[in-house]
Amino acid sequence: MTEPELITPEILIPRLGDQLVNMGLLTADQLGQALNYQREQARQNHPCLLGQALIDLKFLDRPTLDRAITEQILRLRSALEDANRNLEARVEQRTAELQEALRKLGELNQMKANFVANISHELRTPLTHVRGYLELVQTESLGSLNDDQKKALDVSLRSASRLQNLIDDLILFSLASRGELTLQLRPVDLNRVISAVARRASAKAAERSLTFTVEIASSLPEVKADEEKLSWALAQLLDNAIKFTPSGGSVSLTVSRDEKMAQLTVSDTGIGIPPERLNEIFEPFHQLDGSATRRYGGTGLGLALVRQIVEAHGSIAEVHSQPEQGTQISFPLLFA
Repeated sequence: MTEPELITPEILIPRLGDQLVNMGLLTADQLGQALNYQREQARQNHPCLLGQALIDLKFLDRPTLDRAITEQILRLRSALEDANRNLEARVEQRTAELQEALRKLGELNQMKANFVANISHELRTPLTHVRGYLELVQTESLGSLNDDQKKALDVSLRSASRLQNLIDDLILFSLASRGELTLQLRPVDLNRVISAVARRASAKAAERSLTFTVEIASSLPEVKADEEKLSWALAQLLDNAIKFTPSGGSVSLTVSRDEKMAQLTVSDTGIGIPPERLNEIFEPFHQLDGSATRRYGGTGLGLALVRQIVEAHGSIAEVHSQPEQGTQISFPLLFA
């Protein structure tokens, strides 16, 4: 049975031979002889450490070898302590830099939110005037119109309405970014909310030749929600589903229930989302198609705001989607 190799301080010193040469305790020729002796001992199945080889060849005595090893261990420990101090200093420096970067990012986000809020409010005032005069002209309060003029006014009013919706989205986003998105939670009749939202969605779906269906569980209790913001979030989800579903497809809004909550789900048979990009749809000002020739418009705020509104209700929006097969977004609301 082979005796276990003794553990000595020598094994802690890397390249001991070179260290001893540098210290002037050994010549390069002696080191070479000791290494050859060490290899020969290993071939004879009598392995030994370099220090033992040096002692066997009488190049060094044990006290001198021990002193040299001890000195090197002290140097290594000192170097390790210095390295640790330097590492701690670098970590502190990087932490301070990261904290400063986060502070600047917070300031930048605050500036962005303030800018969005200010510019949105400034845009809202002239747009109100534009819409007001367009509506006056449309009602022929300022004179009669021919058919072509009426069609042009219809287009102008739809565009103004779309612009108004975009501005409202920006204002809502700025409030959410500044932590000023407040909810007025009270018992809400989902049947009433969904009826109003579905009427608008049905008209939009018909324009795009889509099948639109609504299915609501019977005897549905009231839920605890902010009616205005819940209506807005559902409208956004339906608008999004309609926008990304080709003609001939279908969009649905369903409400199921269990003992404690209602589950609201918007489904479509649209273009779908690749699994690796599902998280991107909730990023503000982000479009999955960011090219200059993208087919679908919008600020990229709708779903980001939907998520914030849903989470403000203490809920979570779940997304299931497959490319070319459609998307399903759902979230639960507790009964009042």
